[in-house]
Amino acid sequence: MRAIWLREFGGPEVLVPGEAPEPRPGQGQVVIEVAAIGVPFIETQVRSGSAPVPLPTLPIIPGNGVGGTVIETGPGADPALVGRTVVTSLKGSGGYAERVAADAGGLIAVPPGLDLADAVALLADGRTAMGVIRAAAPRPGEWVLVEAAGGGVGSLLVQLAVNAGAQVVAVAGSRRKLGLAADLGAKATVRYTEDGWDDRVREAVGDAGVDVALDGVGGAIGRAAFELVAPRGRFVMFGAAGGTMTRVTEAEASGRGVDLVTGARILRSPADIRAMAEAALAEAAAGRLRPVVGQTFPLERAAAAHAAIQSRTTLGKTLLIP
Repeated sequence: MRAIWLREFGGPEVLVPGEAPEPRPGQGQVVIEVAAIGVPFIETQVRSGSAPVPLPTLPIIPGNGVGGTVIETGPGADPALVGRTVVTSLKGSGGYAERVAADAGGLIAVPPGLDLADAVALLADGRTAMGVIRAAAPRPGEWVLVEAAGGGVGSLLVQLAVNAGAQVVAVAGSRRKLGLAADLGAKATVRYTEDGWDDRVREAVGDAGVDVALDGVGGAIGRAAFELVAPRGRFVMFGAAGGTMTRVTEAEASGRGVDLVTGARILRSPADIRAMAEAALAEAAAGRLRPVVGQTFPLERAAAAHAAIQSRTTLGKTLLIP
């Protein structure tokens, strides 16, 4: 079968199409004919060797989140799963391929009426967004700052905050992304690639600052967002798309009267991670949450997909289609 191999860390060009052995289902596993593959930003960081997580031993077939149809079951897996449309996370690799083996216990059925590509777009980003918004607990009328508001997670957070009755100030790096955030319900938009962007946020929300800041970027942008949080507000730190997590200590946050929310307060356990993914799919199936699939690429053009994401020109979620 065709797959994408990562044999050395580097630029997008190190993602090379090639042949791979056909997967065979082990105990409690199934084989999925893959129809769509999610490409989160962190996979570009893993590919380059710069991810803020432990790096894999190479060579590997990258990719973690996939969706498709079950075509075979192994020992201990229910044969009735064959023909089911599902999404699942793998064990960190193996997803950039035409077919994958996956644990049957990790499969999530795609709800009726929800497009498979949308379900894949929601698998990782949806569970993150649901966990973040639960931890932030925005209340009606509060100002919520959403970083990277035109991205996969950010576009979902804008919608979830608006659905909770909050007022969203969306910050992103381009007018196109801010336009998307406005279409999704953001009340104010600010480009954080321009000097003084934090002053413009204060102009939009008032000198007291925002009640909640949702930080998926980290670095200097995350730090500036932390400084915008009003006393008794919440700063939810969940990502490092900028390369490093925001440097904020519990003592700093406590000294300013800000609740610092990280880690296990966002996604609490493997069971909770699954529950949040299922909740995101259910919200989308009910029409209350719209995943934004901004661009798709053929599997063989995985390098082009990574280059597009790395250039910060993509909207919403990027998918590979075998």
